[in-house]
Amino acid sequence: MTRLIAPLIALLLSACGQGLAPEAERPDRPVRVVSLDYCADQYVLKLLDREHILALSPDAAREFSYMRDAAEGLPTVRPTAEDVLILKPDLVVRTYGGGPNASAFFRKAGVPVVDVGWTPDIPSVMANTQRIADELGESERGAAVNAQMQQRLADLRQRTDGQVALYMTPAGVTTGPGSLIHEMIEAAGLTNMQTEPGWRSIPLERLAYEKPDLVAAAFFGSRTNHPDAWSPMKHPVARTQLTKSEVVSLEGAWTSCSGWFLMDAVEAMAEGTER
Repeated sequence: MTRLIAPLIALLLSACGQGLAPEAERPDRPVRVVSLDYCADQYVLKLLDREHILALSPDAAREFSYMRDAAEGLPTVRPTAEDVLILKPDLVVRTYGGGPNASAFFRKAGVPVVDVGWTPDIPSVMANTQRIADELGESERGAAVNAQMQQRLADLRQRTDGQVALYMTPAGVTTGPGSLIHEMIEAAGLTNMQTEPGWRSIPLERLAYEKPDLVAAAFFGSRTNHPDAWSPMKHPVARTQLTKSEVVSLEGAWTSCSGWFLMDAVEAMAEGTER
């Protein structure tokens, strides 16, 4: 792909007529923004006015996109160099859209890029939100999002009761310390049943004689995430927990991208212990 970058850029800029505006002529903040994937869509839709959004990813209005309602009526674009550059954006926002070399490609074409990135904990989510807002020229909006998130976290600290929660996916996967999900469980005032770090299969042996107070069931509403092959979730011990414990269904849109919207999942888990 590297050998094709220069001729492709030259061809696309020629097709665009005047091409990209010279640096001196660009506005102080981006006004023609393109988002390349649905994780990036969330920030663009939350932090920018609609008139500054040139195009979103094809997944912007899908059920797993948190800001899907705000995406209605806005143009979409495939995350390919040809389709994006022909629009003449003054900024591209991406997480994974366009592939691993997309950021370097667009920057070489003269288009600035905001890389959303991934966040391992809640403080990093807030820091990331502010960084992206700053790069979009919307620092105050980023600060407002974080202030609301901090207030919601503060409200939840009053509910701490130490009940035990277990995160489950249809594939029978859970997670312990060191993950964002673990921090979300603790932010809800709960204790994570999974005490080993990292992602691993649900602890079937423990579930045979221990019952969590709450099961945080993620992605159970989406059949595309349900494996056809055997998984720990199909074991009778695991399935029993979905009938004996309080079950809170976590929408994929709350947890699939690490953004401020994870607070909806945190609050749902906290409220689940009060039923």
